[in-house]
Amino acid sequence: MQDALRNPCNQALLDGLADLHLPDAWLVGGCLFQTVWNLLDRRPPGTGIRDYDIFYFDPEDLSDRSEQAVNQQAQTFFSSLGVQLDVRNQARVHTWYPAYFGRPCPPLQNACEGVDRFLVGSTSVGLRREAGQIQVYAPYGLDDMYRGILSPNPRVDHGPLYEHKVRDYQARWRWLSRPDPEPRAAAFPDS
Repeated sequence: MQDALRNPCNQALLDGLADLHLPDAWLVGGCLFQTVWNLLDRRPPGTGIRDYDIFYFDPEDLSDRSEQAVNQQAQTFFSSLGVQLDVRNQARVHTWYPAYFGRPCPPLQNACEGVDRFLVGSTSVGLRREAGQIQVYAPYGLDDMYRGILSPNPRVDHGPLYEHKVRDYQARWRWLSRPDPEPRAAAFPDS
C-alpha cells in the first residue's frame, strides 16, 4: 500500500493521525483505493477524491455531538491540506445504521469492523502507523483492488447501494470491472 502514500494528503493524514489522540484510528476507504486507481490510470494521485475518511473507535461516547466535534477538530487540525475529512466513530454505527440502511447492525467491536462492512470488497482497506510501522488492514486482500475488480462484499448484502457505487466508480475509472459471472451449466448436458 505504499502507492496510497504517493498521495501527499494521505501521507500527511497518516503522519498526523496520532496527534488527534483518537482511539483505534485508521485512514480508510476511498482516499486509499482511489489513489491507487488514479496511479494505475496515470492520473495525479489525488484526482477526483471527494473526501478522506478516518475511522476511530470510542465506546465511551456514542453521541452524534461528540463525533461531530471530533470531525471538526480533525478538519481544523488538517486545514492546510485543503481536503474534506469525514471522521466517524465506528463504536456508534449500530445507533444510526437501522434508520439509514433499513436493517439492524450489531455493535462493532473495533474500527476495522467498519472497514469489513464496505459495500465493495476490493475497496475494504485501511492504514495506520503503529510504533513507527505502517499497518495495512485489507480483509479481502489487495489483489482485486489493484486489478480493478469490483466484487460485492460477501459480509454485507446491500444490492442497490452496491450497484450505485459500482456505477459511480466505473464512470470515473472506465477500466474497472466486475468479477466474471459463475459459469453456467449447459442447458442440455451430455449424457
